[in-house]
Parts: sequence; structure tokens; C-alpha cells
Amino acid sequence: MTQKLLQANQYIEKNASSINQEYRNQFHLMAPLGWINDPNGFVFFRGEYHLFYQYNPYDSVWGPMHWGHAKSKDLIHWEHLPVALAPGEDYDKNGCFSGSAIEKDGKLYLLYTGHNVEEESTRQVQCLAVSEDGVNFEKYAGNPVIDERQLSGVATSDDFRDPKVFRREDYYYTVVAAKTADNRGQILLFRSEDLLEWKFYSVLLEGEAHQGIMWECPDLFQLDGEDVLIISPIQMKAEGLSYRNISSAVAFIGQMDWEKGKFHPDNYHEVDGGLDFYAPQTCENDRGERIMVAWMQLWERLMPTNELGHGWAGSMSLPRKLAVVDKHLIQEPVAGLYENVKLEEKLLDKEIENQTFELKNQVCDQQYLSLELDVSEAENIQLEYAKGSNTGMLLSYDVASQMVTVSREKAGHVITGAEEGGLGARSIKVPPQNHKLKLQMVRDTSSLEVFLNGGKTMSFTFFEKEKGKDIALTVTGKVKLSLEGGEVNR
Repeated sequence: MTQKLLQANQYIEKNASSINQEYRNQFHLMAPLGWINDPNGFVFFRGEYHLFYQYNPYDSVWGPMHWGHAKSKDLIHWEHLPVALAPGEDYDKNGCFSGSAIEKDGKLYLLYTGHNVEEESTRQVQCLAVSEDGVNFEKYAGNPVIDERQLSGVATSDDFRDPKVFRREDYYYTVVAAKTADNRGQILLFRSEDLLEWKFYSVLLEGEAHQGIMWECPDLFQLDGEDVLIISPIQMKAEGLSYRNISSAVAFIGQMDWEKGKFHPDNYHEVDGGLDFYAPQTCENDRGERIMVAWMQLWERLMPTNELGHGWAGSMSLPRKLAVVDKHLIQEPVAGLYENVKLEEKLLDKEIENQTFELKNQVCDQQYLSLELDVSEAENIQLEYAKGSNTGMLLSYDVASQMVTVSREKAGHVITGAEEGGLGARSIKVPPQNHKLKLQMVRDTSSLEVFLNGGKTMSFTFFEKEKGKDIALTVTGKVKLSLEGGEVNR
């Protein structure tokens, strides 16, 4: 273990118990203390999920990026492992930026971005580290493995990061984020026979001017007969209700031409319709399922736990199982969530007409709720969750416009950001299915994720000043409500 790795792990061991636990999630992966952002190296290795993450153990703001590390058997219960990477070499002295993981010959390889800042210039290159046991990693002596040698005439190394590595037939490939000379997103494809020697293969896809000034964290895979490219654009222009956040997560669905190395999209759409979801990364497990996890936060946002001096900031989302239906990415909670819910509440076909129906003292910090609403005779629905005297998350549904809106504006500490005019709520269109609106709500202390008809999702953080314990459903018109839920074991 290098001196910087040893220093980081000793600091964590000494200081992790001193942080404020008030808003800590319990079954979402969080760092022991300090700052966390992008998920990295998400991989199924030797029967367990390993998830690394961008990490500054020394402060609750972004800083010199390390790779934190945890593992899980069910994606609900996490075991923290030693920090895997620390900056310090001449090619990564200002940060071990985002990347991915792959198994080869029983070993676990990390492909990551080395970040360097010299005066006013930035150099980003792709580097390799390897582990025999999946815990202790050694940086490759031949680093960097992808740099200006492969980029000549294609792109520059000042914005060149986030490699996602995978194997296809007899070759290893990696997609890497770059940008064009006129500030458009660009995804590059490289190929290798052994993970050590890489060659530029193609410009996979380039964005248009309205699609953001940089595409971060690319991920390319095949699912349900479709090719899927996920990216995270910075400053993508809003289109209707979509891309309202300063940065977004976007899925392109289409076909990959492997001979030419070109991706041909049929459509693209926002991955999550909430306020807190960025830099998603996927892995495939031993059952062939594609699982996705994201940073449940966003850039240029006030973070209450940092402002309050709690000693930490950031969380991962709940991992989600993916599918492609009608050329759209759909998401559902991973099986591990259901296996850890103790169902306690149940209602069947409860009629509510032009009134407010309340469930008193039924909210807890780790909770799963499944609601099915027959809206064939309804006009408007308002669901107040974690309701207190003047607080709570608000979910509303307008039947005529088929619009779901989720607001955290009265849910506690105000969270401001770079979005023009402020942004405390998001809306998405959700058509009923057989006259029914179905939603699953997953709450973990300071996070709320909503899964809706058609596999759509909305993810939010919220930091209560007053603990709300009630649920209130206000109906204009008439609905039939079926509900079940309970506490999530952690």
C-alpha cells in the first residue's frame, strides 16, 4: 500500500465515527465520511458486486479524487473496503478520476482517468491498475495506457476522461468522453487485445450544439436486442419537461456498427426525471441482468450536510435493474430491495372521493411503499409524504395532462443550484395503464426515489428540519387506492 493510500485509510479509520449521522442513508451506498460523487468500477466479481466511487475522504467538498470501494451480495447491505486508488504518480497526481472495472484471468483490472493540472493547462490520460484479490490494487508500470499518442488528430487531452471498459468477441473496448473543438460532446472508442496496448478505433458519436458542452461518463452495452449508450451531458438545453437540471443523464437507443465503430441512435431520452441523478454506470451480473447505479446528487448544488458541518456529502442511488421496451430504457428496483422489506401496511380498493385520506404515523426513515390508483374517475391527486405541520415531499398527478410533479420545496432545508430561476420540483408525463397509476416509493433517510408506470423514475434528496410522520392523499374526483408497504431492513 502506497503512503497516500495508507494515509487515506488511516484518516478514515480515525475520523469516520466523528461525523454527524442525522441525514445518513442506511441501505444506499455512502462513503464512511467526506465527499462522494460518480460511481466507478461497478462490476460483478467472484460472486459479489463491487462498487468504487469518486472520493475525497478529507473534506465534504470535492477535492483530490481517490477511489473509495465497497462490496455487496444483494446491493442493499454494503461492506466498506480499503480505498483502492490514491493520486500521486506523475500521470494522476491531481486525481484518480472516474473509470470502470473488468475481470481478466481471474484478476480485477481498473481503467481510470489520471488527472493532471500544470499551471493553466489540464492533461487527462487513461491508466490501469490490477488486483489479485479485488481489494489491493497496483498501478500498471506502463501507465498511461491511452494518451496523446492515440489522440493525435482526433481530440485533445484537456477534457478526456471516464473510460468504460468491456469485452466483445476477441477484443477489449473502452468508450471515453472527449469534446470537439467547438465544445460539443464526443465519445471515442478504443480497442485492445490485452488491456495494456490500446489503439484508437473510432469517433463513436458526436453531439449537437444543444446537447451539452461535454458528455461525461459514457457506458455502452446491448440489452434486449438494442444497443444502449448512456452519457451524462453538461449544460444540455432543456427540451419541454426534460433536461431541466444543469447536468443530465441521457440514454441513446439504437444500433452499433462494429465494423465502422459508429453508433446510430433511433432516439434519446432522459434517464431520470428527478433532481438528483448523475453519472450512472452499469454492470452485468451472473444472471445476465443489467444493473445501473448513479450518484444521487448533482453538480453546482448546495449540499446541506456540508453547509451544516456534518462531515460528509453525497450518496449513491438505489441500484436498478434495466430493460429496453419500445426503444426506451425502463428501470425497476433490484430484487434485493423486495427481499429486505417487511410488509406491514396493506389497503385494497379503498375508495376516496373529494376528500383527504390520511395515514397517521406511518412514515419511517427506511421505507418502501407500493401504490396503485385507479384514476378513471379522478381529476387531480396530491400525495403528501413525510407530512408534518408544514413540511413534506409533495407528489401530484393531473389526470387530464397525465403529469406527475414531485416537489421538495417544503421538505426541509432549501437546496439551491445553478439552474436559472431555481429548481425545487420536476414534472414528467406518465400515461395511465388500464386507467391506473402505479408507483413505488423508496425512502432512505434523506432520499426519495419514485418508480412509475412504464419504468420511469424520479430521484430526489431532501433534508428534513422537522420529522414528518404522516401520509395524506387528497383527491379531486374519485379513486380506488391499493397500497402496501413496510420498513426496509438495513
